[in-house]
Amino acid sequence: MSDSEGGPKQVSDPDYHSENHTAAQTCGWTANALRGEGKCYKYIFYGIESHRCIQMTPVVKCNERCVFCWRDHAGHAYELGDVEWDDPAAVADASLELQKKLLSGFGGNEKVPRERFEEAMEPRHVAISLDGEPSLYPYLPELIEEFHDRDITTFLVSNGTNPDVLERCDPTQLYVSVDAPDRKTFDDTVKAVEGGAWESLIDTLDVLAEKDDTRTVIRTTLVKGHNMHYPAWYAAMCDRADADFVEMKAYMHVGHSRGRLDRESMPEHEEVLQFTKDVGEFLPDHDTIKEVEASNVAVLARDEQTWVPKLEKSSEFWERDPVVSY
Repeated sequence: MSDSEGGPKQVSDPDYHSENHTAAQTCGWTANALRGEGKCYKYIFYGIESHRCIQMTPVVKCNERCVFCWRDHAGHAYELGDVEWDDPAAVADASLELQKKLLSGFGGNEKVPRERFEEAMEPRHVAISLDGEPSLYPYLPELIEEFHDRDITTFLVSNGTNPDVLERCDPTQLYVSVDAPDRKTFDDTVKAVEGGAWESLIDTLDVLAEKDDTRTVIRTTLVKGHNMHYPAWYAAMCDRADADFVEMKAYMHVGHSRGRLDRESMPEHEEVLQFTKDVGEFLPDHDTIKEVEASNVAVLARDEQTWVPKLEKSSEFWERDPVVSY
């Protein structure tokens, strides 16, 4: 998958652990949770146990070049025709093994209780969101089912460029990135590689609206001076998607994005919260707002209870494998 003369590589350009086209990386919040130093906002909003969540992707290639992306775009540019695709079971196996390797060092960390480390060795959630566009993996719907068959919940993040694939995907929760309220902002901020990406995103909103068993989230990375305008238009897109949640998070001035944007492009939490409220003005059914300042994120919801019902601590999901409180 690599070019000996220094051209684009599949998973070896970023610092990921990988097996063929499957890549994983330890999330900072996973490490924090293991040490008892806090959990990700996704726990606060949705009930995801940070130390039991795999951050992975079945494909690193991406068909967009978002200005705010912290990844190196050079690693997104390889040709899919050269990839020998693993089947879903192999991708799931690789994800679990990579996670165990990534976390193995915590077993000897005096700040990590043994019981918590052993829990982390048995993941119960997978965030298909590390890098690339997951819907480019040809067996994504089957991969989601493979994880579900192993009693692992799935949280899929997509840019919405492949609505036909997403129509067949039923993860526990489906996030679609809507990082622009209009075509011009989309072209300037998302910089899709292929034509028709905006139209595909609109089609994806209609796909979300038809989801009955999958919780849906519209997520927006807010970049100051780029896409923090027209809140009514964002709301119209969320309304078209009939999204369960509307999640807005600040752009973070980290990684390779620092070569494309300056630090002033990173909004303060108060600005994120205010813009979320501005969007909420046009979504009267989403009258619950939650925020996590440490992650510079806010979410609009229809109900005060935002956890995945399956992840409530009294649910059958945790009966065989209860989480130790800490």
